[in-house]
Amino acid sequence: MYLYLKALHIIFIVTWFAGLFYMVRLFIYNTEAIDKPEAERKILQQQFSIMIRRLWLGITWPSAILTLIFGIWLWTAIGATPRWLVIKLFFVGGLLIYHLSLHIIYVQEQKGIFKFTSTQLRIWNELATIFLIAIVMIVVVKQGVSLLWGGLGLILLMIIFMIAIRIYRKLRTGN
Repeated sequence: MYLYLKALHIIFIVTWFAGLFYMVRLFIYNTEAIDKPEAERKILQQQFSIMIRRLWLGITWPSAILTLIFGIWLWTAIGATPRWLVIKLFFVGGLLIYHLSLHIIYVQEQKGIFKFTSTQLRIWNELATIFLIAIVMIVVVKQGVSLLWGGLGLILLMIIFMIAIRIYRKLRTGN
């Protein structure tokens, strides 16, 4: 039974992250549609609104809930809380806060409120990648996790992402 729970947990983790990654991309496209001519903007934003709603409510939220259900079930099945799991749960908590922040953006965009630029959303999108890397490394490496080197690695990765986003922006705008 344990391995089936673990498999289901992993499946829903994958679909949850797929939803998180694609959701922010859709937010970016929806935000960039604002700069299009009126007729084009209206068509694009109507389509993006449908896609965003279906992805968020039909895939991302259910995947998050099922990930948590199977994760808690697994946790109770192992009957202990090793150190690596405590660290993982810290990052899962951060991921849940990230998920809720996207829900706020979702609600705003469904109302036609765009508070973030596409560049800000691109930066925010990379946070999901940081959570994914941190959680997978913790689960795979377990007791071999060094808080110092793991933390430094995540900081370095964030710096690389920020540089890459700046380069992309310069290439995109021609500056």
